[in-house]
Amino acid sequence: MKARGYVLLANINSPKDLKKLTIPQLNKLASEIRSFLVENLAKTGGHLAPNLGVVELTVALHYLFDSPVDKLIWDVGHQAYVHKILTGRRDLFPTLRQYKGLCGFPKMSESPHDVWETGHSSTSLSAAMGMATARDLKGEKHNVVAVIGDGALTGGMALEALNHIGHEKKKLIVVLNDNEMSIAPNVGALHNYLGKLRSANNYQRAKDELESLLKSIPAVGGKLAHFAERIKDSLKYLLVSGVLFEELGLTYIGPIDGHNIELLLAALRTASQTNGPVLIHAITKKGKGYAPAEADSVKWHGIGTYKIESGESAKSAPTYTSVFADTMIRLAEQDKRIVAVTPAMPAGSGLLKFGERFPDRLFDVGIAEQHACTFAAGLATQGLKPVFAVYSTFLQRAYDQLIHDVARQKLNVVFAVDRAGLVGADGETHQGVYDIAFMRAIPNMVIMAPKDENELQHMMQTAMAYDDGPISFRYPRLNITGVKMDEEMHVLPIGKAEIVKEGTGVAILSFGHVFELAEQAVNQLNSEGIFPMLVNARFCKPLDEELLLRLAKEGYEIITVEEGAVSGGFGSAVLEFYARNGYHTVPVETIGIPDYFVEHGSVKEQRQEVGLTAERIAASVRAILPVTKQRA
Repeated sequence: MKARGYVLLANINSPKDLKKLTIPQLNKLASEIRSFLVENLAKTGGHLAPNLGVVELTVALHYLFDSPVDKLIWDVGHQAYVHKILTGRRDLFPTLRQYKGLCGFPKMSESPHDVWETGHSSTSLSAAMGMATARDLKGEKHNVVAVIGDGALTGGMALEALNHIGHEKKKLIVVLNDNEMSIAPNVGALHNYLGKLRSANNYQRAKDELESLLKSIPAVGGKLAHFAERIKDSLKYLLVSGVLFEELGLTYIGPIDGHNIELLLAALRTASQTNGPVLIHAITKKGKGYAPAEADSVKWHGIGTYKIESGESAKSAPTYTSVFADTMIRLAEQDKRIVAVTPAMPAGSGLLKFGERFPDRLFDVGIAEQHACTFAAGLATQGLKPVFAVYSTFLQRAYDQLIHDVARQKLNVVFAVDRAGLVGADGETHQGVYDIAFMRAIPNMVIMAPKDENELQHMMQTAMAYDDGPISFRYPRLNITGVKMDEEMHVLPIGKAEIVKEGTGVAILSFGHVFELAEQAVNQLNSEGIFPMLVNARFCKPLDEELLLRLAKEGYEIITVEEGAVSGGFGSAVLEFYARNGYHTVPVETIGIPDYFVEHGSVKEQRQEVGLTAERIAASVRAILPVTKQRA
């Protein structure tokens, strides 16, 4: 979109153009950028509130520093739209998060200004430390700046990096974007600590005034100098309840108004002239400048299309997540052992209503997936039934804890794996296509996936009744299919598949919500007089070995279908079973996600790209027909 009507923004095609403006013009530009974001995202959807909150901060960074020579690193990445606008990608915004269009996160192939790719939180500080270390080893002099939110700072990886940064004392700037939010409101002791810092507005001013006073006293030897340093150190403890960052070895600047460009520039200049690591604490408001987003930054964190004037967005149909949410409440009413654990995703995981109904049984631990997993394990040791509700892509971050702390101890933790499969516009960083493969290798693990929302509720009942170790069920980021819901939930036999349609010669084994594609293919084939068997596998681990042996003995050729990586996935499990049991000649074709990262677009477009379609399944059956026995 050409920036028509935006007087200043229309002429900003690179950070060099930004440097020609005066401070008043920068403020006017910030206003234009906000309007541009609200106007464009109304048509495409996207992460609106996070970007509205970092407009002045991003303008200041690009005004003062020389990107891409100076390295600007964005944590999580959902606040990088303003950065993209200022680095020559403004006219691509009509394609934001669209198939083959502008990515919603930093992407190196898009621009040399994107020096780090991210879609998961808490990685920026580690990356920045690596870049600063490489800079020094190479004898270079550029700045390295990491922007991290207060929510992301709760991630263990960020704290590990802070510890390293403070120890090494390398020249590095950390900008703490403190808006008191991650996606949901932040929780925890570190959040409370930052709240105290926000209220300590007189700290930096008093520290500077005391330092100026001490410097005016004629030097009378080392004792006075040492005494002066002790006074300054004591002042920190007097005015601030804790000095965590300075004790970790970073020079602390702030808190400052993150929407005041002059203050931001002054702080950034000071930081750039300081030897060693500096942390600038900037207070911002998520959703700033657009009333609906300011009023509800959780809803407007990531939003679909909307009407600008009213903020009204399209009504969404019921989803698998909403079925999970309602079923959790029903189950918890029957079983007091059930508790829910979420890593900063109570809204996204559908647990807000659960928290309202059972406030003492919902635990939001912040952006801390590793802790969440082991915390759930601890709950399980005491006889509770913890449900760890987590997106597939974020469960990857707790893999060691899943193995070591849960499965190895055979603890009864339930893993509710949301956003399993292709996720659409969020793209590569959020695709939930690896959970089948990485969980299947773990001993003591049970892995389920429902064909529809009715079966999801039965799998949840099954998980709550299972007391022989960890169990998981995966479900997609999709609207429900609309099938009739059974009034009574029941327990499914562990490891037993469902034969939906008997057939001859070819068996289609579908795992999870892609059953609808397999069913569409079978219905089309039936209309052609072709009758393959249709199986709803239900379980990836354990497999229905009795059924697999029957298929082998009766000479079936097999097609497996899953919305997960074919490398190590459900199809691989079937192949391994036959190889392990001496059935080396059973033909198995695996249909799923190929061995590359699938970029953003609609789920339909992504499925078309990878060949996960009803047409592909039907074509595979037709290709086998000449050597199969068809049913008359």
